[in-house]
Amino acid sequence: MAATDGRTGKRPNSVWLAERPPVRRKAEQPAGLDLDKIVAATVRLLDAEGLAKFSMRRLAAELGVTAMSVYWYVDTKDDLLELALDHVMGEMRLPDEAAADRDWRDHLRSLAGEYRALLTGHPWVARLLGTYINIGPHSIAFSDASLRVMKASGLSLEQITGGLSAVFQFVYGFATIEGLFNARCAEAGVPEDEYFHQVMSAVGDRPEFAETMRNSTKVMAARGGTTVQEMRDRDFTFALDLQIAGIEAMRDRAGD
Repeated sequence: MAATDGRTGKRPNSVWLAERPPVRRKAEQPAGLDLDKIVAATVRLLDAEGLAKFSMRRLAAELGVTAMSVYWYVDTKDDLLELALDHVMGEMRLPDEAAADRDWRDHLRSLAGEYRALLTGHPWVARLLGTYINIGPHSIAFSDASLRVMKASGLSLEQITGGLSAVFQFVYGFATIEGLFNARCAEAGVPEDEYFHQVMSAVGDRPEFAETMRNSTKVMAARGGTTVQEMRDRDFTFALDLQIAGIEAMRDRAGD
């Protein structure tokens, strides 16, 4: 069934649903420019400067061409952002589901880790995932792999989407906050560990946070990890194990 806009009954706008004729280079178009180069430059700019500063004019300057030259290849900025989103989705390595020595839990951990790396490596992705319908080839490949792995968990058909939501919405939230913290540190020009200790020191000096700090200090000491990255990794691993344990519990409950 085709996806539709609930208000108008029309298909949603998407570069993947458009029937755009192939580009034929004209004499006034820059030689050597193609869609792959445009998308790659888009990703570089988004990584370096963020979504808020991105514009077609800025992209054209990066490529050394006019903005009109870019529009030979894409109709709108939204189309280009969709293409960039699916391009980086292709960075995620999908698990080898035929591997005999790994089961669905290993594959799910692998997919979750790849999704986290995508969101932290490209902080702009989190916003675009909620903006577009994400039906590019790499997005579909990731969705299909996730669905197959969740089916292998033994959940019933009506439970599968909830299982996927539990895992990947957790990863989305965890990694989005992680990426925002990384960006804040980069903007401040301060390493993550140094910034973390600055914040903890500032809060620790305030009497109204004394009880919170005592409790937090005990919890963090019990968790372990000497760097921000180590603490995050421990939390992510344990939280993901909780999601998997919940999937197993709900599967087994249904079998009782």
